[in-house]
Amino acid sequence: MNEFMNRLRLKYPLVVAPMAGGPTTVDLVVASSNSGALGSIGAAYLTAPLIEDFTKNVRAKTSGPVAINLFLPHGILPVAVDKIAKAIKATESYRKELNLPVPDLQPPYEENFDEQFESVLKIKPEVLSFVFGVLEADYVKAAKKENIYLIGTATTLEEALALVESGVDAITLQGVEGGGHRGIFDAKIGDPQIGAIDLLEQCRAKIRIPLIAAGGIMNAQDIKKALEKGAEAVQMGTAFLTCKESGVSTPYRKALLASENRKTQLTRAFSGRLARGIENRFLLEMGEKSEAILPFPAQNKFTRDMRNASVKAGSADFLSLWSGTGHGALWTESASELIERLFV
Repeated sequence: MNEFMNRLRLKYPLVVAPMAGGPTTVDLVVASSNSGALGSIGAAYLTAPLIEDFTKNVRAKTSGPVAINLFLPHGILPVAVDKIAKAIKATESYRKELNLPVPDLQPPYEENFDEQFESVLKIKPEVLSFVFGVLEADYVKAAKKENIYLIGTATTLEEALALVESGVDAITLQGVEGGGHRGIFDAKIGDPQIGAIDLLEQCRAKIRIPLIAAGGIMNAQDIKKALEKGAEAVQMGTAFLTCKESGVSTPYRKALLASENRKTQLTRAFSGRLARGIENRFLLEMGEKSEAILPFPAQNKFTRDMRNASVKAGSADFLSLWSGTGHGALWTESASELIERLFV
């Protein structure tokens, strides 16, 4: 048993990824933790009271270790009026199609991080994981005081070294293959395009704290390769998206199961930040209107009405269909059965 598994009392070197916005349910976290993996609560879009309620429901069903995952704050960034007008114009036909009114976009665009963090300190989960940068020293100190294990996310060696310097306990190394939001520190720059195994090899030579490989890991063979290359654990998200405990919407689930060779690409269309998802109408069409995409997190709030309406219409055209590059049939039975199959 390695340091990471021993500290968190894990049976398996597996983190079931935090998938905010719907896929992460109480039952998925419970099944993951009860099976000996680290279950993760994707809490980025939850208010502090909702984080506490969600975790309370998880704790009622498992005594296993649990992680709470947050997005680091971006602050209230000014969005120019003319930029908003351009975004409204570019999506006007979509909203008409979905019978939606013209949006009135107002800050704040994201949840209050200080309140979220205070709820984490109150809950005292085994782990706090985070993306989009380095957790400030005061937060690190407060979490350490409550004996909360800290896991940062890096997409380059430079980001990983910055996380080490900040005092994290472990790092999730997110390869370009991973689904959902990229953990790049600077939202404005392009993607470094480093694969999970290459990133692991770069970091293993220079970093001594536990490293968690993420991105494109779908089966037992992928897990074995990552562990042999020096990872102490792997993080998997896409493989769990169609488990029966997952909260993905019906059109999202259908899109995932439509083909074993899911075609994905990186996009800013849905949130303003680079994220990997299955190609659909909105992703492809907005790719040709990049000048009309608002910065994160304003774009995420701006497109929420369309995403919700798309679900109600039973359509995947306007959904953020986050998915990694891994191919193959997806599991549709319980998460606990999938975990056992991955480590037989």
